[in-house]
Amino acid sequence: MDPSAPAQERTTLGHPSGLFVLFFAELWERFCYYGMRALLVFHLIALFKKTPAEAAVIYGAYTALVYALGVFGGYVADRLLGYSRSIVLGGLIMAIGCFTLMSHDEQIYLVGLATIIVGNGLFKPNISTLVGRLYPQGDPRRDSGFTIFYMGINLGAFLAPIFCARISRWMSDLTDPATGEVIPDYRYGFMLAGIGMVLGLLVFGAGTSKLAGKGDAPPERRGFGMLALVAAACVACVPLMYFLLLKRDEVGTALGVMGLGMVAYLLYFAFQSQRVVRDRILALLILLLCNVMFWASFEQAGNSLNVFAANHIHHLRLDFIDWTMLAEDFQSVNAIAIVLLGPVFAAAWIWLERRGWNPSIPAKFGLGLIQVGLGFGLLILGMATADDAGKIPWFWLAGLYLIHTSGELCISPVGLSMVTKLAPERMVGMVMGAWFVSIACANYAAGLFSKIAGEVSIAEDAVGEAALAGYTTAFTPILWLAVGIGVALFLASRAVNKLMHGVK
Repeated sequence: MDPSAPAQERTTLGHPSGLFVLFFAELWERFCYYGMRALLVFHLIALFKKTPAEAAVIYGAYTALVYALGVFGGYVADRLLGYSRSIVLGGLIMAIGCFTLMSHDEQIYLVGLATIIVGNGLFKPNISTLVGRLYPQGDPRRDSGFTIFYMGINLGAFLAPIFCARISRWMSDLTDPATGEVIPDYRYGFMLAGIGMVLGLLVFGAGTSKLAGKGDAPPERRGFGMLALVAAACVACVPLMYFLLLKRDEVGTALGVMGLGMVAYLLYFAFQSQRVVRDRILALLILLLCNVMFWASFEQAGNSLNVFAANHIHHLRLDFIDWTMLAEDFQSVNAIAIVLLGPVFAAAWIWLERRGWNPSIPAKFGLGLIQVGLGFGLLILGMATADDAGKIPWFWLAGLYLIHTSGELCISPVGLSMVTKLAPERMVGMVMGAWFVSIACANYAAGLFSKIAGEVSIAEDAVGEAALAGYTTAFTPILWLAVGIGVALFLASRAVNKLMHGVK
C-alpha cells in the first residue's frame, strides 16, 4: 500500500483501486464517442445524401450541444443523483443512442444523435469529477491519477476510429459497381460504438464497490423516485435536442445568448468586486475568447479534415503486412500523439520552470493558437503539391495533426486548472460552465468554417485540383486568424499575466 494513501484504502499500483475502474469505463465511453464521431460526416453524406456543407453544419451543431449539455450534468450529480448513478444513467442513454443510429430513417437517426447528446451530458463531466473525489485534498497522487485517466481517454480515442471504420467495411455487403470496392456500411460502426459503451457500463458496474462510496448520493437522495424523475427529464430533453438538430441556426442563437449572458454577468460581477477579483475575471474572459478560436480551428478534425482525408489524400500502404490507412484512421493520430508527446511536454514544462523560462498561462495559450494556425499553413503548402487528381501525400495531413496536438498540449492541460484558480470561490461552478459554453460555441463555429469548405469544394464541376479551392478558401482565414490572435496574445502575455495576480 502506498504510504501516502489513507488507512484501509484499497490501492492498485499505489493509486485508489477505483481509478482503474474509471480508467476502463472512460476508455470504452471514449471508444463509443470517438468511434461514432469519426463516422458521422461520412454517414450523413453516404446514406442521407447530405452535401459536405450540410453535413458540416449538422456535425457542428451536434458537437456543440454535446458540450453545452455537460454544463447541466454536474448539477444533476451534485444536487440530485450522485455521480455513480448519473454515470450509469448517462451511459445507458448513450448506448441506446448509438444503437438508434443504425436506422436507415434520417429522422430516427437524428433522434439517436439527440439521445447521445443527453447521455453524454450526464456521463462525461461526472466521471472526470469522480476521479478527483477518489483523492483527499492535497493528495500528491492526484495529478498522477489524472494523467493515468487521461491515457485511458486517449487509448479509447485511438482505437475507436480504426476498429469502427474497419467493421463498417467487414460487415458491409455493398460494393461499388464501377470499381468493385466495398462501400462502408457505417451502421455497423455505430453498433460497435454502442457495444463499447455497454462494455464501459459493465466495467463500471462490476467495480463500483472499489469506489468506496465516493460517487454515491446522500441517503435521502438514493431512492428510486429521484432516479425515475431524472430519467423522465432526460427523455423529455431528447425532443428538444432533436428540434435543435433540425433547426441548426437556433443552436447558434442559443449559444450566442448563453455566451453573451455569461460574459455580461461576469463583467458585472467583476466591476462590483475588488481589484484582484476584477482583474482575474478580465484575464479569464480574454482566455475564454481565445479558447473559442483555438477549438473552432482544432475541431475541423472530425469534419472538413475528415472529408479532405477521404477525397484528397494518397493513403499510406504497408504491403508487407497488407495494411492500408483509411480516411477515418487520421482521427486516431491526435490521440496517439497525445500519449507520445504528453510526457515530453510535462517534462519540458518542469525543466523550463527550474530555469525560470516556463511560459505563463497566457503565453501558452498564444503558442497553442499559433500552432493550430500553422498546422493549416502546412496543409495549404501541401495542397500546392497536389497531382492532377487533386491528391497529396498522407504525411501533409499527419503533420497538421501533430502540430495541432502540440498546440493542444499548450492549452488543454492548463485550461480547466486555470478556470478553477481564476474564478472567485463562490462562482467556480458557473465559471466552469462558461468554459464548457466557450467550447460549445467553438464547435458550432467549427461547423460554419467546414461549411465554407464543403460549399466550394463539392461543386459539381469541381474535380481534381479545382476541388481543393474550397479548402484553401476555408483554411486560409483560420490560418491568419489563429496565428494573428496567437501572436497578439503572446506579445500581450505579460500584461494579461499581471491581471492574474500570481495565478500560475
